Amino acid sequence: MSDKEFNYYISGDTGKWEVVIGLEVHAQVSSNAKLFSSSATQFGADPNSQVSLIDAAMPGMLPVINKFCVEQAVRTGLGLKAKINLTSVFDRKNYFYADLPQGYQISQYKYPIVGEGEVVLDMPYGTKKIGIERLHLEQDAGKSLHDQDPTKTFIDLNRSGVALMEIVSKPDLRSPEEVAEYIKKLRSIMRYLGTCDGNMEEGSLRADVNVSVRKVGSKDFGTRCEIKNVNSIKFMQQAIQYEAKRQVELLEEGKKIDQETRLFDTKKNETRQMRSKEDAHDYRYFPDPDLPPLKFSQSFVDIIKQKLPELPDDKKERLMNNYKLSSYEAGVLISDKDTSDYFEDIAKTSDVKLAINWVIGDLFAALNKLGKSIKETPISSKNLAKLIDLIKNNTISGRIAKEVFELMLKDNRDPKVIVEEKGLVQESNVGELEKIIEKVLKDNADKVAEYKSGKDKLFGFFVGSVIKESKGKANPALVNDLLKKKLS
Repeated sequence: MSDKEFNYYISGDTGKWEVVIGLEVHAQVSSNAKLFSSSATQFGADPNSQVSLIDAAMPGMLPVINKFCVEQAVRTGLGLKAKINLTSVFDRKNYFYADLPQGYQISQYKYPIVGEGEVVLDMPYGTKKIGIERLHLEQDAGKSLHDQDPTKTFIDLNRSGVALMEIVSKPDLRSPEEVAEYIKKLRSIMRYLGTCDGNMEEGSLRADVNVSVRKVGSKDFGTRCEIKNVNSIKFMQQAIQYEAKRQVELLEEGKKIDQETRLFDTKKNETRQMRSKEDAHDYRYFPDPDLPPLKFSQSFVDIIKQKLPELPDDKKERLMNNYKLSSYEAGVLISDKDTSDYFEDIAKTSDVKLAINWVIGDLFAALNKLGKSIKETPISSKNLAKLIDLIKNNTISGRIAKEVFELMLKDNRDPKVIVEEKGLVQESNVGELEKIIEKVLKDNADKVAEYKSGKDKLFGFFVGSVIKESKGKANPALVNDLLKKKLS
């Protein structure tokens, strides 16, 4: 495999450059209460309707750790094959922001709850392991609303105190494509675990993207710039492409890269400076005096580990072994737990090859057109299995099955009922088919003569004509056999 299959190169006047990428993913913990208060976390609630005295930083209010959020962080760490630290410390990260009532964020710095782990990516050129540096728990800030009034900024504190897992990767990513696969895989793992819903459009998953460039062959990572709060995979890829090109152009001109925090303008498709990059000491981290070190036993971890569900990589291997699927087919299915569950519901009782083709082919295309997810599919797995059985036992042809499928999309009716109502049962009566074949051959005597003179490709024309004459109901396999005999 060549280097270019692995890396995203940018050519300059002084040679080739490669991009080095690390991600800090902020994943909202799936929990009904916040990290240090009992306030609700429902998305879309009225502004400031889910704010306790703790979230609003009223004097004398003390935080109390949410045990379930701790369990969710441990569960995620185990899913990332990471080291679980039995002792971790909450720190105060001090900075001013209008929607941060306390004037600091409760986070974890030197002693996070989860240590090093890894995520395995399935790329076109093979698998690649991306190192996880750490996962720590922290509280989210509120939200500033700048578009509600021409002269004022409004503050919504509903998100203030919501539990976040910050998952920091090592600088192992080398292209926008790898970043896309990394986010998809990370989101898939957390969805399987039930620790984060991964809904980027609702702000449940977003990332700070660290980008630097270096000459090909260099061991130095280069000076990185951090692009804050990117909330879609598409925007992450666009931001990386722009930022890498910007840095290369500066270095080619003999200028230096300033370490800074930047924003991605999605309308102009460019990054722009937000502020000079702070270092850890700028935040004046210190252990939160209101929260003692978080300590739990190995048995606490072991109990969580015993209850872990089957994870994407394990499921992929099982699907390939049990159903003889290709790596690509299994990879498509396991990317979403609901999709893999839907497929297995069918494959347990129906033809596997037909099941995979219908799920990742016709069903995916239909859902994409309808703008629906597999959870919202109009066709139940039970009814799609029945449709596949009708094809397999030669009750209907593949062509008729497409028509029945379109009707099922409208009301999820039993395909057997549709076939009976519409009179779509496949014609397998030899006598009836021979009558149709005789008519087709008689109507196309010139083409019969051409076929017999050596134009074998006309056979497909005859098959199509017979099926058309039967209004799609003729058994294709039987038509093939009968035609061969007639034309021989």
